[in-house]
Amino acid sequence: MGRIVRAISADASVVCSAIDGKDIVNEIERIHRTSAVVTAALGRLSLGASLMGFGLKGKEDSLTLRVNGGGPAGSLIAVSDSFGNVKAYVQNPVVELPLNAYGKLDVRGAVGTDGVISVVKDLGLKEPYCGQTPLVSGEIAEDITNYLAVSEQVPSVCALGVLVAPDLSVAQAGGYLIELLPFAKEEVISIIERNINSMQSVTELYSSGMTCEEIALKALDGLEPNVLDDFPVEYRCDCSRDRVERALISLGKAELTDMAKDEVTEISCHFCSKKYHFTSEEVSALAKSASEK
Repeated sequence: MGRIVRAISADASVVCSAIDGKDIVNEIERIHRTSAVVTAALGRLSLGASLMGFGLKGKEDSLTLRVNGGGPAGSLIAVSDSFGNVKAYVQNPVVELPLNAYGKLDVRGAVGTDGVISVVKDLGLKEPYCGQTPLVSGEIAEDITNYLAVSEQVPSVCALGVLVAPDLSVAQAGGYLIELLPFAKEEVISIIERNINSMQSVTELYSSGMTCEEIALKALDGLEPNVLDDFPVEYRCDCSRDRVERALISLGKAELTDMAKDEVTEISCHFCSKKYHFTSEEVSALAKSASEK
């Protein structure tokens, strides 16, 4: 089980959320059978989505984070609920690339940089909120930071890390998101910059034994921070047979009638690989509920 801790400065001008997502990213690798570099890329995106989705006001609210940079991994998607629970999908789960110039997994090479990062927030309104910005690095964290600054006018710092072991299991995974409110003073910004510059990478912080609470408080050191929230988070897919039926109905009468020619239709969930089976009779019944297309 993962964990998110959110801390706030004494003057309430800056908030830091930190996540320990090792279990989440291990589940991503288990479900999608990702290669090491894709585990790192999709893991970072999922942790970023969790940090951004955590704290959405409505219980049914959700946030979808999507990246397609033209790299060999293809499109990457992560969906978070308002409690930070997340599910993810990648178009091409196995990509093999040499290590980058720093001897690290080449996430930028797998994701690519010729594309956009997009955010869809479903807040229970008539239309969801949608925003997007061009990718600036393909490393995910920098792209989230840029998105928040440009699209939502929220000055922020996002750091994400996934350390993959030689056996492809996840040794460490986590991150933090610092968000400054408009009334944050210049001295507060200077303190945050000093703190960030003195901190090790996310995976090094966790490998040294630090908890997400300690990381959140360290990021706000000097600002008299207090812990606001402490929640368990996990990889959680909310698929169901009812949802799959609604998706099938949306295909329209003609396509369902054609599908009904098969004795059994198998539908697999992209996010958790759970399989749903529909007999020819069941598909025909759904076709009766569908509209012409």
